[in-house]
Amino acid sequence: MTAELTSLAHAMLSVRPLVDVLEHPVRLAGPVEIASLVNRMAAGLGAPEFHLTDDHEGLGTFERVVSDHLGLHHRGLDTRFAPTEIDRAADEAVAGGFEALCTRHEIPLPGGGPPLPAYSAGKHGAPAVVIVAACGMPAKLCEEWVRFLAVDHHVLTWETRGLFGPATDAAAPATDVDAQAGDLFAVMDHFDVRTAHLMCLCGGAVVGLAAAHRDPGRVSSLSLWHGDFAAVAAAEKTHHQQNLVALMDMGAADRDRAAAIHPVLCQTMLSTVPPDLAHLVVYPYATADLLFRYCGLNGEIMKTDVTPWLAGLERPVLVVTSEDDETAHPDGSRVVAGALPDAKLHVRPHGDHISLFQGDEDLMKTARDFIQNC
Repeated sequence: MTAELTSLAHAMLSVRPLVDVLEHPVRLAGPVEIASLVNRMAAGLGAPEFHLTDDHEGLGTFERVVSDHLGLHHRGLDTRFAPTEIDRAADEAVAGGFEALCTRHEIPLPGGGPPLPAYSAGKHGAPAVVIVAACGMPAKLCEEWVRFLAVDHHVLTWETRGLFGPATDAAAPATDVDAQAGDLFAVMDHFDVRTAHLMCLCGGAVVGLAAAHRDPGRVSSLSLWHGDFAAVAAAEKTHHQQNLVALMDMGAADRDRAAAIHPVLCQTMLSTVPPDLAHLVVYPYATADLLFRYCGLNGEIMKTDVTPWLAGLERPVLVVTSEDDETAHPDGSRVVAGALPDAKLHVRPHGDHISLFQGDEDLMKTARDFIQNC
């Protein structure tokens, strides 16, 4: 049963980004008699206190996401565990989790504003890989990639400007793609990394290409994974891309409009996200204010046409997509690969957009082989 406690601790660590931005106490569906166990563990992990209830239907949308991930009703926990067992399980989860894999730094945001959360894993001085993640996603979403790449590389990543950490009275940071590319270089500078391979996921492909165009001398090679090239005129778009561009425009207009479309976007996201990743993927939709800020940032990414940057990019580039990605149309990746002077296109027959983050063995081997052979 200690293993069950450790499993719960890992799950609780994984939902921390979402829990931290919800109204406290977050309500959980679960046997009320184990509330003291759950909250003892939460305290050991630095998480806020939870309120347990048997009323699953009465939970808010994101409380249900948290509850479903923790699965308290299905764990068979009871009141017999000693406090020392609970504490030991929390310690073991931290020691084996993302918190031990990476060191977290807060670095000054270029142009001013809230600090930028940045993460470093692996050996300093080893060949560097910067993971340019999807806009608004917690760094934990890339954990499987960080864990795999950090064996042989110095791996860096960061969380999107203005969307993470405590709210401040500072002016909202710039949302344009050039500013977001500047964050990539700020992270590299902070960790004394001069050049790196850029591994760019989803909308991060636009940010990575912007960075390579801005300062190609700092980019040794790139890989673009299921890139969201919604503004490339020559490429087909999925219904998801077309709808999301319109919703990003609406949500970025003002906070009232973001609040109005918030429930619609929440239901749209939850209907398309695998349950095992929902608690991370829905993070930027958790509150109307977060959504407002996210729409500004991701909207700029989705409106940016990368085509002018491609022909002159003299760097090896791996472009990966799948035939059945219904989120970011594979035609965008085909068009981008065709316009690059030194690109290899890898099209999988199957693999939805979110599956990219689940640590597929074949994908990881593809990434490793490309990076090592550049």
